[in-house]
Amino acid sequence: MLLSISPFGEFNDQSVELFTLKNTSGMTVKITNYGATITSIQVPDKNGVSEDIVCGFDSLEEYFSEHYKNNSPYFGCTVGRYAARIKDGKFSLNDKEFQVACNDGPNHLHGGVEGFDKMLWEATPFTDQKTQVGVRLSLVSPENHEAYPGELKVSVTYTLTDENKLKIDYEANCDADTPLSLTNHTYFNLGAFEDKIIDHHAQIKSKAYLTPDESNVPCGKQSELCEATNFLEAKPIGDSFTALPQGFEHYYIFDDSSSDLKTVAHFSHPTSGRRLEVQTTEPGMLFYTGYYTSDDLRRNEGVQFGQFRAFCCETSKYPNGPNIEDSPRSILKAGDTYAETTQFNFTTEKN
Repeated sequence: MLLSISPFGEFNDQSVELFTLKNTSGMTVKITNYGATITSIQVPDKNGVSEDIVCGFDSLEEYFSEHYKNNSPYFGCTVGRYAARIKDGKFSLNDKEFQVACNDGPNHLHGGVEGFDKMLWEATPFTDQKTQVGVRLSLVSPENHEAYPGELKVSVTYTLTDENKLKIDYEANCDADTPLSLTNHTYFNLGAFEDKIIDHHAQIKSKAYLTPDESNVPCGKQSELCEATNFLEAKPIGDSFTALPQGFEHYYIFDDSSSDLKTVAHFSHPTSGRRLEVQTTEPGMLFYTGYYTSDDLRRNEGVQFGQFRAFCCETSKYPNGPNIEDSPRSILKAGDTYAETTQFNFTTEKN
């Protein structure tokens, strides 16, 4: 197990670092403390060829390009305080009304104008040379940051094991009740961007998803799965695109909404043999297939990103959770500890 640290640029006159995690099984993960962002995941295919399978850039400057800022795809970052949308940027908590920024049309998205993805985190790397290597990233979100209540102390810990498992542990506490839903926004293409993701197979352990309103925000209603949205049995993602020409931006509710770590989804790419298993403690997952991702975005060496060229599995609390009755664990109570885990397990189907 190896860990190296290198300069990645400057942000607000502060040095930004890149942490490279490597195991002995051929997997490499790169993480920067700007936005607690995964910039690269390299995994071997069935022939042992290691390639990058996520959207990201090789320099900090590219995260500030006009193409990237205008598109705002949130490549690989940590999203907070609240992932996905809050309708009209409003919620009520303890008989008080809160108005947060509406940065996505009429709605609040991914923590607002300066969410956690646009902040510099304090990094503490660690290594166990025999079994794992990682980095713990932490920050303090002051009271009224993006108009949220309370001072929030939060950490995200990335751990890479020798079994090609990438574990993400979230921990937080606040001195006041606050909405909190943290997620990682990595986009995956198990075929290393040779093509779009329509030939990827997906399986999601869910029988329903939250129904969005006309502004694409769930308000509590659930929809049963139809043929296009049903992934209880594995099938190619592209099979659904005839019925859903914009692909997926669906929040799937897991059959098990407990805080236990459980397997919730599988993805595979038959040509490369790469497989991804998703485990989480979260109650659901926003499955997004990149309809709005700009075709102008590329990695330094020219690898093409863009529409339908990667998918996200954003494990999190319910979108608009503060406004949905009985939304599981959408409010962190003062004095309580927020503790959630998502784990990405990579395997390869051999010839």
